[in-house]
Amino acid sequence: MQKGGSFLTEQVTTDAIFTPEDFTEEHQMIAEMTSEFVQKKVLPHLAEMENHQFTITKQLMEEAGNLGLLSSDIPEPYGGLGLDKISTAIISERMSVAGGFSVTHGAHIGIGSLPIVLFGNKKQKEKYLPDLAVGKKIASYALTEPSAGSDALSIKTTAVLNKEGTHYSLTGEKQWITNSGIADVFIVYAKVNSEHFTAFIVEKDFPGVSIGKEENKLGIKSSSTCAVRFDHVDVPVENVLGEIGKGHLIALNILNIGRYKLGLGAIGASKEALKKTIAYTDKRMQFSAPLSHFPLTLEKYATMAAYIYAAESSVYRTAGLLSSAMDGVDADIEWTLMAKIINEYVIECSLNKIFASEVLDMVVDECVQLHGGNGFMEDYDIARMYRDSRINRIFEGTNEINRLLIPPTLAKKSLKGEIPLLALAKMTEKEMLSFLPKEPDDKLLSQEKMLLSNTRKISYLLFGMMLKKYKEKLEEQQEIMVNLANIFNAVFAMDSCILRTEKAMGKNGQEEKQKLLYTEIYCQEAFQQVITEAIDTLAYMLSGDELRLALSVLKKYTRYTPKPIIARKREAAKHLLTAGEYLG
Repeated sequence: MQKGGSFLTEQVTTDAIFTPEDFTEEHQMIAEMTSEFVQKKVLPHLAEMENHQFTITKQLMEEAGNLGLLSSDIPEPYGGLGLDKISTAIISERMSVAGGFSVTHGAHIGIGSLPIVLFGNKKQKEKYLPDLAVGKKIASYALTEPSAGSDALSIKTTAVLNKEGTHYSLTGEKQWITNSGIADVFIVYAKVNSEHFTAFIVEKDFPGVSIGKEENKLGIKSSSTCAVRFDHVDVPVENVLGEIGKGHLIALNILNIGRYKLGLGAIGASKEALKKTIAYTDKRMQFSAPLSHFPLTLEKYATMAAYIYAAESSVYRTAGLLSSAMDGVDADIEWTLMAKIINEYVIECSLNKIFASEVLDMVVDECVQLHGGNGFMEDYDIARMYRDSRINRIFEGTNEINRLLIPPTLAKKSLKGEIPLLALAKMTEKEMLSFLPKEPDDKLLSQEKMLLSNTRKISYLLFGMMLKKYKEKLEEQQEIMVNLANIFNAVFAMDSCILRTEKAMGKNGQEEKQKLLYTEIYCQEAFQQVITEAIDTLAYMLSGDELRLALSVLKKYTRYTPKPIIARKREAAKHLLTAGEYLG
């Protein structure tokens, strides 16, 4: 099993990663079935659900359950299909074009049901999972509170054991809870005796549970979002999920999975936005020609597609890691061991969430721009997609919080000897003055591999300097931790692109030219951003001669002859226009 974060310290071979080109016939069938369900069943009712007609939502969830679209992660002994993690990933991506309904679906199969699937005991699974698998009951995840958002462990909801030792009395309020208006089962976090952070399974029908009004949201209006209140709700002791005082292990690891799945949804939505926009611009006439024929339109097509390719490559690489680690694991494994398995890839999951959500925001923004004035009109789907996208940078921990998690987590993994990042940082510091840059040869992807290698070295240098300078005061240096997180993301995305393209070209040669173009475009643009982040970080940490020396070393790592990216984008865009959609 590959170690989480090892993409920074090890160069794996192409057969060590999963890519969308590895989908089996069964995977393709699942993808087609999901897309057909969305197109034929969900989208015709989207406007009604946007107006909060959630009886339709519940009916559609049952239909999805009958098709097996709710039970891929639920083991067969508990009424599910027990599919591999790749199948679940495909369902999440294909469902993402269904607007707010995809949020309903994602919350149910992900953060709503997975706590019971992964961390419940056998009796809890037997009681709740069969109904959740078929949509007879809907699940929700209740963590956020009015005073506890990103700082989730500061919740105020309390749980007190009664004298008989049979029930916990829950009191508190949760805010902005997805699916709350239609949910039957809630995963609720509370502090036992105001101290021990603990997870509970709470049913809607328990006396004392009340649901607030539907929130008037900016986007994802076709999903239910309300406050949930608990007024001395008696919860049976057998509904404690995991152990008293260890709810944080469940909460944080469920959020890890949620972040990765959010990345999948963002990819699917990005592809759909690009497809709609290519179709629109190819018909929209300006200056006696379709908008799709103008070079700046083509540039936008290619930029969007290249970044979608980078995000897709990164997220499905993570899907492969999770599949290797979790598929075939006993459904009733000790829950703390399951938490350990999931936590292995906390860095990759956070990077997936950050990168894919920001790619989606860039894509829908450009798509609105290409629609012109019509993009601002609710008659066009792109307006809704623009509104719907914005929440993804806030969901599952803000992108800022996720970035700030990454450098300290890598430091801990390195100190534990799990990855040799600190050793590589020291080695790079020793060789930096003697380092001689090499020009890439004429082989395909040679320059991209050089840019990747040098980005890794830059990340080692900056990481080592940061830890040496700030040590235990690292949490006060949020700006440079964010810069480093961005550079680490560039390593993961560049590496994933290169490996995916190399793997595809090894099978199909020049037939995969589009992938090569995407990789060239993304790697060169990402490297330019790395240079900016590195200079910014060095200028903050150093001054005078130290800074001048560091910048002279940085120049050696950033010296390269740029490729004509404008020409690459024009070529990639022509293929996109011919296809009428994203080409992976």
